[in-house]
Amino acid sequence: MIGVVDVGGGLRGVYGAGVFDTCLDEGIAFDYLIGVSAGSANVASFLAGQKGRNLKFYADYSFRKAYMSFRNLLRRGSYLDLDYIYGDALTNAGGEYPLDYQAMAARPETAKIVATDVATGQPVYFDFHDMAQDDYGAIKASCCVPVVNRPYRWRGKAYYDGGLSDPIPFQQAFQAGCDRVVVILTRPKDYYRDPKKDQRMAKLLRKYPNAARVLALRAETYNRQLEQAHALAQAGKVLLVAPDDIGGMSTLTKDRGAILTMYHKGRSDAKAIGAFLAGK
Repeated sequence: MIGVVDVGGGLRGVYGAGVFDTCLDEGIAFDYLIGVSAGSANVASFLAGQKGRNLKFYADYSFRKAYMSFRNLLRRGSYLDLDYIYGDALTNAGGEYPLDYQAMAARPETAKIVATDVATGQPVYFDFHDMAQDDYGAIKASCCVPVVNRPYRWRGKAYYDGGLSDPIPFQQAFQAGCDRVVVILTRPKDYYRDPKKDQRMAKLLRKYPNAARVLALRAETYNRQLEQAHALAQAGKVLLVAPDDIGGMSTLTKDRGAILTMYHKGRSDAKAIGAFLAGK
């Protein structure tokens, strides 16, 4: 079995969108897919066969105030309006660029979405089949950035971004039986997180102590998982697909030129996947 993990990363997730678009062009398929944060939206469009769909979100829709803005933060307490992005306005049937849910749901592959349970701080692995037509709460939960967004509530529980608790969840793919896994990063392969920023942000989550705890430890978790991924890459079991440079982009940087550059880097870098899957 072949797995793929897209770690997301806000608007840097456009890199993964480029990777998946090349996979669609080249007919590359995976048996087990995992999306974290924006990576979950990338996986959804890939499974639906909608090449170019996510690029529209990153490079066009994200510049709308309704999508993300300080106005949203002041009015609703959340910088990103996840219901606008993954709801009636854009993603649901009748939206500007609806997800082809029927095509996605008909796919035989196993696909997971990682979110963080705010109450426990533990990762939750939703199956794509946990969602329904026009009910994409698992994606919203996984994309809920802490501090700038209130926790996203879905089916009775509150969630934050899956990147807090399991930022590079390739072990889930191996535990499911995968022999090799493609890991899509949205920072360079040699980038290790500085814990200071996460620790500062964690202090702003006093209302949610377990979520604050995993946020404070996120850099440690990410760096440990990255080291493990590098070791598995040396053994030929993991392929790390990552940009050589991110052009100064942070999670929510609205720079169309940088976004398009990242997308095309993903398109180009994805060409290594075919050789990896062929065992070359």
